[in-house]
Amino acid sequence: MRRNPERLHLALMLALTFSTGVIDAVGYLGLDRVFTGNMTGNVVILGMALTGADGLPITGPIIALLLFMLGAGIAGRVLRSIAAGWSARSTILFSFVGLVLATSAIPMLVIDDPTEPLMLAATGALGLAMGMQAGAARHIGVKDVTTVVVTSTIVGLAFDSVFAARTSGHPWARRVLAVALIGAGAAAGALLLQINISAGMLVAAGITLVAALLGHLGRPGAAAA
Repeated sequence: MRRNPERLHLALMLALTFSTGVIDAVGYLGLDRVFTGNMTGNVVILGMALTGADGLPITGPIIALLLFMLGAGIAGRVLRSIAAGWSARSTILFSFVGLVLATSAIPMLVIDDPTEPLMLAATGALGLAMGMQAGAARHIGVKDVTTVVVTSTIVGLAFDSVFAARTSGHPWARRVLAVALIGAGAAAGALLLQINISAGMLVAAGITLVAALLGHLGRPGAAAA
């Protein structure tokens, strides 16, 4: 893994993109139409909700937005003195994300009919985790794979294509994979909701913790450590 860290990081960020799709499906379908990873969706939902359109939620998107920003801010604070790339602090952040996802699943697993405050608490926890993940992923800096959004990836895919700008070295494969994986994750999350709302959280937690372990083992200097 240490022989090709760029390829390892790309694979791990793509895996986290899939897990984000799972978590967003959990949020939107299981937590009253709230995105906990895709903040663009939350801003749009909140804008429409403030007009009273279609009974859309207001509290959930606000909580997700604020906690997402807090998570990203924490990641920035932790990593601000560290050079770009994977470090031991990256491992800590991703591990914390996985633990937050797993912990959030426990109440949903044992309570058959979660109350609204519990649902909002889960929304906040997932938003915090996804913000922290996005911040840590930003610091690693894999091009076109932020793990939480694919809009800019789709723009790059179309703009740089042979039918448009014909940009040389167009990384179309990773862009296609990022788009496909977040969609596949959303599909998986929707299917897992048929089991229990906690199932998607646990799957995403497992993916994140495995990614944290592999990234830690493959980071520069890991062999010496």
